[in-house]
This record gives sequence, structure tokens and C-alpha cells, in this order.
Amino acid sequence: MDLWQDTRYALRGMRRSPVFTAVAILSLALGIGANTAIFSLMETAMLRLLPVSHPEQLVELLQKYPGEPRGNGYWSPRSYEHIRDQNHIFSALIATSIDNRVRLISEGSEPEFVVGEYVTGNYFSDLGVTPVIGRTVGPQDSDASVAVISWSTWTGKFHQDPGVLGKRILVQDKPATVIGVAPRSFVGLRVEAKTSVWLPSESSKQGGTLLGRLKPGVTLQQARAEMAVLYQFAIEERASHGNDPQVRNLKVEVEPAGNGLSTVRDRYGRPISVLMTVVALLLLLACVNIASLLLARGAGREREMALRTSLGASRGRLVRLVLTESLILSAAGAVLGAFIAYFGTTMLLRIMASGRQHDSVHLTVQPDWQMLFFAVGIAILAGLLFGAAPAWNAFRTAPAFALRQTGAAPDTRLRRLFGKGLVATQVAISVLLLSCAAVFLTNLSNLNRADLGFRRDHVLLVSVDASRSGYSDQRLSQTFQALLDRLETLPGVRLASLSAPTPLQGAGASGFATVEGYQERTEDRRWISIGYVAPKYFETLGTPLLAGRGFAFADQANARVAIINQTLARYYFAGRDPIGRHVTLYNVTGVREPRMYQIVGIVGDANYFEIREPTRRTIYLPAFHDGRVGAETFVIRTDGNPESAAGAVREAVRTIAPAIPVSRVLTLTDQIDASIVPERMMATLSGFFGALGALLAGIGLYGLLAYTVARRTNEIGIRMALGATVRNVTGLILRDAFVTVIAGLIIGAPIAIWGQTLAATLVPDLTALAATPVALATTAILVTALLAAFIPARRAARVDPMEALRHD
Repeated sequence: MDLWQDTRYALRGMRRSPVFTAVAILSLALGIGANTAIFSLMETAMLRLLPVSHPEQLVELLQKYPGEPRGNGYWSPRSYEHIRDQNHIFSALIATSIDNRVRLISEGSEPEFVVGEYVTGNYFSDLGVTPVIGRTVGPQDSDASVAVISWSTWTGKFHQDPGVLGKRILVQDKPATVIGVAPRSFVGLRVEAKTSVWLPSESSKQGGTLLGRLKPGVTLQQARAEMAVLYQFAIEERASHGNDPQVRNLKVEVEPAGNGLSTVRDRYGRPISVLMTVVALLLLLACVNIASLLLARGAGREREMALRTSLGASRGRLVRLVLTESLILSAAGAVLGAFIAYFGTTMLLRIMASGRQHDSVHLTVQPDWQMLFFAVGIAILAGLLFGAAPAWNAFRTAPAFALRQTGAAPDTRLRRLFGKGLVATQVAISVLLLSCAAVFLTNLSNLNRADLGFRRDHVLLVSVDASRSGYSDQRLSQTFQALLDRLETLPGVRLASLSAPTPLQGAGASGFATVEGYQERTEDRRWISIGYVAPKYFETLGTPLLAGRGFAFADQANARVAIINQTLARYYFAGRDPIGRHVTLYNVTGVREPRMYQIVGIVGDANYFEIREPTRRTIYLPAFHDGRVGAETFVIRTDGNPESAAGAVREAVRTIAPAIPVSRVLTLTDQIDASIVPERMMATLSGFFGALGALLAGIGLYGLLAYTVARRTNEIGIRMALGATVRNVTGLILRDAFVTVIAGLIIGAPIAIWGQTLAATLVPDLTALAATPVALATTAILVTALLAAFIPARRAARVDPMEALRHD
């Protein structure tokens, strides 16, 4: 009964102060919503366990070259069988090969590219995944044309028809019979992509990623020790296949896999952790802000609290009354924060999905009990946190003293210092948030201004898919050449060429090289990146030709010519002229025999991998060679907005190559932005949260000063009656404000320098700039403080002395 009365009273009080209530609820909603959104992303991408039996026992086996940030998960069939049969640490060893572009056709539907997994017969049974209907792929299905479909595929394409069992689908244009439906909770092993179809894979025919289940009692250290011995078989197998000079430097890694297989943790783990810290600070700032506003309101309720105590209310009842109001505010903020979290999570997922095709992240965040407990827990914690100070203030109210006051109770020195301390704390936290945001924004600006070895403006990238065109190699080559000629005649198009890959997409292929006249030590050999480009490619991108010549269509008759980048020329030909010399490539992706090429040109360095890493040794080969074409992305330089030419380009493709669909169209600027998604996300969100923190600090300062002016109205009237001018009163209020702000800046500056240094260590290749971000944050806070102090100072200066002296 008492709780219901306290709730009704708190709601009436909130209704009587609509501005305060709105500010408090909105501040909490932003803090709780931001924390819930980032936590939901962290929980989905980094913390959530796979919905399988004993996920904590699962480990992933990786192979790592020297200098690689993360190991490669691909294993050969023979290595899989050797580890499966010879180990003493795994109760099961599963092989899976994941394909992000499996062409799926079901009866009565259009072709669709989905994620597919080719799995060994023990995949489902050893993971402990039971189908909703039918059965799963088993050992007996190694050569069978069968498939297990996901719940979403069953729902979307077959409308949960129980008769789906036995139906035929086409996967990669091959027929397969549906034998089962996976449970709704299981969408494969990859965190960032949902599997739609599982197909059997015979281990003797296809390798893949290896997942082991540790036997009970086996530790991770024991598994690593035994795998180091078993891995020698894989090294010898790879050494017997070619001339990989780094093969004996390969190391095996055994990593926990209970949270699924993912590259998202490597790419986004640290940024998400930093953002989680930032939003926690933002919520703390909101709590301090509301605590200071509640204290200001509470000072005016001292007579009420004293009267309640005199009438028999216990101090515990007063504390409960105040905390009830705080928890109601927090609950309202949590409800509104849930909507903010939903839209915030949607925005985050959209940003993460905007990455490059090979590393874009497609997560599905589904609410669960952990998220619910987090949201409820953080709401209760916030309510108790910002309600603690007002509750203590109510607890220590002296009834006799409060009831003897005929006017507003004078502020004690301790109370004034505590109120100013809360505002100074807000300023310090805001400086920390703003300075860290300035670091991330500066880093993003540096990346956007980085010299990548090409001009990023006015370039359109148009990718086509000729895999199912039915064209012969010669016809396809002739068609692409005709299309290049047509593209250059389009209005607004200056140059057109062809490439695989395009900038910041990786390498078209890779291999090792031996160079005429250079004896390289085995331990110094590294993979050479290989790109396939058509004539006019370097002119189209604006990459300078430093020596020799570019490619010409006449090179098709003699495809053994190459152009090298400056890094490769500097390494192999220091002080010598490379033009006319020969380089032999071997272990090239898709090519068995070594091939010798004559160097005909040198071009400037350009970045094809990551903006943050040094340029790799790169060799360019003709896209048109031996009557074939080795690239499917048209690179088009326009005079104006490249997107305006997209329609004409599509029409040209439809006219000249009707059997070849356009698969992707984007600008080079968009592709560069897609390569720095984590940095863009960090800069955007930290900048937003920093600005929000400054706004909350301004609101807190405004609330303190407004409360101060109201409490000192009588004093101000006396000062003005004794001759104080408007300027004197304004200066008095502004001086109090700036003393508080300067105190916060003094506290916040060293914390900000430490915080941005810590942020720089958490995010790869982030440079901490100690002075500039702190200076920018300090300036922003001072401007905010000036704006927040202006209205209370102006109000104080307009006080009528006679009215003020009669102020009760």
C-alpha cells in the first residue's frame, strides 16, 4: 500500500515538473538505449555461444604464416583424415567448407545466392543439432545428392510445408533432395552469415575448416601441444606440392570456437569494446546530471520532508519515497531506451553490412534473456545511482531547523560544494568523451586524405557475372573489348578499362617469384600480389606510369609481359633498370606450371588491401591473354558524378552482352569507405556520444545555475539595492559557472590524455594526439558552458530589487 502511494505521489510530482521529467527521461533513454544497443551487438558477435551441445568444448584449428594477423582455416582432405585418425584429444573432428555465394533454386522461385555449407557426415550429430523434421546429413550421405535446409529457408520458400521432405532443389545448378530442416536457433557456425543450406562433403574429395570437440578433461594447452606434433604431416604434405618457401614456418593454432567461427571479432572486437566503455561513461554522465537536478529540486522540498518527519514518517520512508521517484524515471527511460536501442542496433548493423563484399558483416541481433536482464539491470542500477544523493539528502533532513525557516533554506557550504562537484564531474567526463572522439575523427580524416596511389574521385566500378553466359573464352574476350569501346563513347565517360581486383579489394591472385639477376634468400621470400588489368587501366585510375609502357590489346598475342609496382622494383632491382628483364611466377592461384614474364613497365605504388598497411610487392598481368579475359570489373572514369553514368553503363551491357548480368555497381569512393567501416563507425558514434556528453554537461550546469539564482534571489536583491550593477550581478553568476567548469577541466584534462592514449592502444594503427584533441574538447566545453550560463545570468541581472527583498 505504501509503495502504491509513493508511486502515485512520484507520478504527480513528475507531472508538475514536465520539463525536468522530459529532460531526465530523455537523458536516461539515450544512456540506457546506447548501452543496450552496443551490448546487444557485443553479445551477438562476441559472447553468444553456439546453440549446440557443450559449445565450450569446441575449438577451431588454424594455420598461420609468419606475420599474418590471423590464421587460415583451410585444411586439405588428407590432413583432415590424418588428424581425425591419429589424435588423442578430440572426441570428434568436423570439417566444413562455407561458401557465401551458393546459387539456390527451389520450385517456383527465382534463383537466389545464399550461404551454403559443405559438411562431413558427422557434422550435425557431433554438434548435437537435431532437425525439426526429417533427418540430417549423415556418414551414409557422402556421395548422395541430399540437402538440409534452414528454418528461414523452410519458412520463406516453402511456407513451413511438412511435405518439403523429398522435394528437389537446385544448388549450384545441381539437383539435391531435401531430407531435413534445421532447428530455428541453428543458422550455421559463422557468426556474421546465416547458412541456408547444408550439403554433404566427402572428406577425401574436399577439405575445409576444421572444428574439434575436446575430450572431457583435455585442456587447450594439451590440445595445442599434440596438434604441434600432428601438424608436421600437414607441413610435409604442403611441402611436397610445390615450392612454397615459407611452408616450414607455418604454425598451427588451436582457438576456442564455442562462440562460432568469425572474422567479426578480429575486425570489430576492439572497436566494440571501446564503444561499450564510451556509452558506459555516457550513462554515468546522465546519472550525475540527473542527480544534480534532483538535488536542486530536493532543496526546495526540505520543509515538506521535515513536515513528513514531524508527522511520524520514518527516515527510511523518506528514502523510499525519493528512490521510488528515481526508479520510475529510470523505468520510463528504459522503455524509451528500448526503442532507441532497436533503431541504434539497426543503424550499427547497417554500417557493418556496408563493408567490402569479402568482409562485410551480416549479423542478426535477436532479443534474448541476457539482453533483457542487461537492460533491466542497467535501468535499476542507474536509478539507484542517481537517486542515492537525493535519498541521502532526504535522510539527513533536520526537521526542527527546516521548519524554522521562513524563506528558502540557505545553502550550506558543503551542499554548494557537492552540487558544484557533480557539475565538475560532468565536465571532466565530457572532456574525456570529446577528446577521444576527436582522436577517432582525426584518424578517420587522415585515412580519407591518405595517398593511396590512385585518384578516388569520379570513378565508377561495374562488376558483371559471365559465369553462366555460355560464352566461349574467345567470344567473351571479344565481347568485353567491344564493351570497353562502347563505354568510352558514352556521354560523360572519359576512360574505361577492366581490372581484377579493384583498389582495396585484395589480390586477384598470389604467388612466389624468382627474378632474373637477383638471388633471394629463402627466409626473405614473400607472396607476390597479382592483378589482372586491361589497357588504359592506370590512366583511368590516375596511377602514374614511372617507366616503360602500359598494356595494349596487341599484347594478347604475347601475353608473357608484366608491369611491376615501385615496391617490387625497389626490392628486386635496387639501382638497376627492370625494363626488359624477366620474372618467373610459380604457385600462382589457379596456375600449375611456373611462367616467365618480361617486364615492360613500372607504375607507382597503389593500395589494394588495407589502407593501414604498407604497399605489397605487386605485379600486373594483362587481363586479355591467350584468347581469354581474366577480369570482370569495369573501371570507368567520368567527367562528373559517376553515379549519373550508371544507367547508361547498364544499358550498354544489356545491348552488347545480353547474357551477362551486372552484379554490382558502386563508386570507388564508396568502395574505399567500405574498407574502413570500423573506423567510420568509431568516429561517427564517438563523435555523437561526445557531443551528447557536452550537451548533458551543459544541461547540468544550467540546472545548477538556475537553482543557484533561485536560492540567491534575496541576496541578489540586497546587492542591487546597495548599488550592484547589472554587470556586477552577471559577472557574479558567470564567475561561479566558470570556476566550476575550470575545476572540471583541470580534473578532466589529464584523464582525457590518459583515455585517448588507452583508446589508441586498443584500436590498431590509431595515433594518439595528446594536445590537439584535449584543446578541441576544452574549447567545446567552454562554449557549451557559456551558452548554459547565459540564461541564468541574464535572469539574475533582471531581478527587481524590491521584489527580491520581499522574496519569501
